Amino acid sequence: MAHKFPPQAAPSWNLTAEQITAENEACMKALKQTYDEVAAETAPTFDNVIKKMALENGVQGRKTNLVTFFQHVSTDKALRDASSAAGEALREFEIEESMREDVFKTVEAVQKQAPAVDAESAKLLDKTYKSFVRNGLGLSAAKREELKAVQKQISGLEVTYSKNSGEETGFVLFTREELAGVPEDVIEQFAEVDGKLKMTFKYPDVFPVLKYAQSGETRRRAFVGDQNKVMDNCELLTKAVELRYQAAAMLDYKSHADFVLEERMAKDSASVLAFLNDLRAKLTGQGKVELAKLAELKAADLAARGEPAEDTFYIWDYRFYDRLLLEKEYDVDAQKIAEYFPMQSTVDKMLNIFEVLFKLKFVEVTGDDRSVWHEDCKQFAVWKDVPGADEFVGWLYFDMHPREGKYGHAANFNLGPGYTDADGKRVYPVTALVCNFSRPTAKKPSLLKHDEVVTFFHELGHGIHDLVSETQYAMFHGTNVARDFVEAPSQMLEYWCWEPEQLKFLSSHYLEPAKSIDDELIKSIVRSKHVNGGLFNLRQLHFALFDMALHTSDGKIDVTKAWNDMRQEISLLSQGNETTYGYSSFGHLMGGYDSGYYGYLWSQVFAADIYYSTFAADPMDPAAGGRYRDTILKPGGSLDEYDNLEKLLGRKPNNVAFLKELGVTDA
Repeated sequence: MAHKFPPQAAPSWNLTAEQITAENEACMKALKQTYDEVAAETAPTFDNVIKKMALENGVQGRKTNLVTFFQHVSTDKALRDASSAAGEALREFEIEESMREDVFKTVEAVQKQAPAVDAESAKLLDKTYKSFVRNGLGLSAAKREELKAVQKQISGLEVTYSKNSGEETGFVLFTREELAGVPEDVIEQFAEVDGKLKMTFKYPDVFPVLKYAQSGETRRRAFVGDQNKVMDNCELLTKAVELRYQAAAMLDYKSHADFVLEERMAKDSASVLAFLNDLRAKLTGQGKVELAKLAELKAADLAARGEPAEDTFYIWDYRFYDRLLLEKEYDVDAQKIAEYFPMQSTVDKMLNIFEVLFKLKFVEVTGDDRSVWHEDCKQFAVWKDVPGADEFVGWLYFDMHPREGKYGHAANFNLGPGYTDADGKRVYPVTALVCNFSRPTAKKPSLLKHDEVVTFFHELGHGIHDLVSETQYAMFHGTNVARDFVEAPSQMLEYWCWEPEQLKFLSSHYLEPAKSIDDELIKSIVRSKHVNGGLFNLRQLHFALFDMALHTSDGKIDVTKAWNDMRQEISLLSQGNETTYGYSSFGHLMGGYDSGYYGYLWSQVFAADIYYSTFAADPMDPAAGGRYRDTILKPGGSLDEYDNLEKLLGRKPNNVAFLKELGVTDA
């Protein structure tokens, strides 16, 4: 068969800690040699300066992405430590090389030539030149050294923050009585310690406790424990905020946010704050109505169980009563629904959706041919379905279950960006989904709650973006788009998880595989889509406005006070007298989303516009899928995002569908 022997071998994962260090050092050495050659170039051109650096960054970036990935997934602490150290060394190296005046002079010489090149190459030249300017090449030598020292400090803080989060092993001990209401298949996965049950802060442990534990005190302890799980990180974020302001001020920006946003679709902090505050104003009234209803439900529930009345609705009550409301008024029983979404068959069917929409084939690699970093992983060779001659697309990995030392959320990692090499040959992408869904037990397979189905489909969307993108340069591959657009393609795909036909297709009862989810249950799920949507989005606004408050400040902000005050004011939910430190595990702010969390809401505007204009009439239309793939996904970041949207939509994007979806307008 055409797809039996991919033209590019899968990565090898059999590395020792020493090999990780050696590989990283070899990559940095090769990059430095290229930069030295560029700096020494006496007749600089686009090809021997800009393209040369871009190609070498593509070659070495694929290697460094792999060696720095081990810190997120390896069960071997020595490997994780070596990987984390490699990441820190690489970032320090990148700071050094990005501030080399000799390299900048040759880049500037090419920029002044204004060479006649294609659109993607022109964008590469512009970004390369601006990256040097934004790294201080317009400053004096003394100021550059000062800026470099600050950037290295920030980098070190970010690496340590991430490492602390990855190594987190906190827990809370509960008696079985304290866990009353929590499903038995959750409790049976808790280890026993001194006669009590150990709830870790991994998602499959803490979320069910917050959703099902009848005791408010149990929920409070679970919530506060989870919020305060990596306290060493508090000081690291606080210091990073201060240093980021210093760096921005050196470069003559009003704030760190304005420095960051210059390269985003939003362009400046004023635009972001206007967007967020307008959305907050539109949603607060809706949130208050939802909160009043939840408070009524809490009062009735406590009375029915003979518990003392409480006059406050606390933040740790939210997941419990949100779930109870869905069950009582919308017949949405998350446990019952999960029975129809066993992970294996659901994921297989998700892949089938992409096979139809984007004309792809996913061929799982098994047996001795498999090349993975852990036995839990799945590996796929992905092909473009071309009649008679399938074309290889790239490698896809799934790592689905929690384990000690593993990255604790759900994310897509671009391990190897695609690009065209120096010989004009295609280098194919490698991408991985790292998730934390519950493990199968002796009695049941891993069953996905509906929100987990949505989460996986979202992350798979990022993976597909990586796979189907085709760019000349690694810098623009796949999800390397403007950060405030990167979520839009995945958010758009979430709509499939609320469409009756697609839900029916994705479902299969774990005890009766031929039995799909029934229509009444589907109606319940669809009706529940925006239940408490005001409160949900106000929570997102808290994160986004907190991020902006930190990064529009002069760095001397009381981070703990801002976190707690803003949460109560914006989310409308009381923390009682608890002071929490949830920013200590708010990894986005130390992982590339600083001044960028607003992007989750900003990009929803585009996601809604794309879905309703392109797919709503027929979500499985391959023609629409092909247009979307070629116009939005294929160019990656090589073209302007607004231009791509206008080409797909046939008009400028607008927020009409977004506001209608949120229920805050009748437009």
